[in-house]
Amino acid sequence: MKDINFLTSKGVDVKTSLDLFGDIETYNNNLGGFIVSAPEKLQKLENYKNNKDMANFTIYVHSLMSDSKYFGFNDLANLAVEQEAKSRAGDVLYIQQNFPALQNSVNNAVAIANEYLNDIPAPGSSNEASSEQEGGIKPELGEIYDTQTILVVDDSNIIRNFVKRIFSDRYNIGTAKDGQEAINIIFSNKENDNIAAILLDLNMPGVDGFAVLEYMQQNGVFNKIPVSIISGDSSRDTIDRAFKYTIVDMLGKPFTESDIKRILEKTILYKDML
Repeated sequence: MKDINFLTSKGVDVKTSLDLFGDIETYNNNLGGFIVSAPEKLQKLENYKNNKDMANFTIYVHSLMSDSKYFGFNDLANLAVEQEAKSRAGDVLYIQQNFPALQNSVNNAVAIANEYLNDIPAPGSSNEASSEQEGGIKPELGEIYDTQTILVVDDSNIIRNFVKRIFSDRYNIGTAKDGQEAINIIFSNKENDNIAAILLDLNMPGVDGFAVLEYMQQNGVFNKIPVSIISGDSSRDTIDRAFKYTIVDMLGKPFTESDIKRILEKTILYKDML
């Protein structure tokens, strides 16, 4: 593994990243996840671009932007921000014309990360891709918890692993990579009281976070399980829409370790008041 100064020399904003991860060891242990997930997301983005599917393109390019910011690849993050804005506006021509620049930036960031880690992905990194669900949100059997559990629902394995690292010594941490999986887990634990809190992302492919909120409202789950939102979308429309449901709080991405500790403690405290 190279010295951290290698990253700095390549324009990586390590200082800001360490505000999130806390220390360089945690940063290193999660960087392998970026090496795996960024090319996967790029491939999905290319497919959505070719199919002119701007709705799913927007979701994945936003996720790529968030991951890039976490690890200090600001040039890539800025390109992703531009692509997200254009995809939201339905500007297919811009996406097609400027996609090569996004590809080059992803490949450059992954090459830097690989060289820094000597081409060895960090231990515990996952190559799982976000699953896409079609159709309705009919609950199926999911994981059943036998102890107090924090459920983290986010399509980014980086976020899921980050929360696990912070809280696994205090709580059992359950994870779901999309809204359908979260609904399955909520449904399967309806007879017990073991989901202490849910941290829920909103922008996920397939079944999104709003579908989870709607399921919980329709099934009267908010009076049993408190939910706080973790999302990179801080637009007024999204905030207003989210607070139409009985959520505890909303935390924007990227966030720090102290941020996520604060919102989780607040969410669990709300559980004690139910």
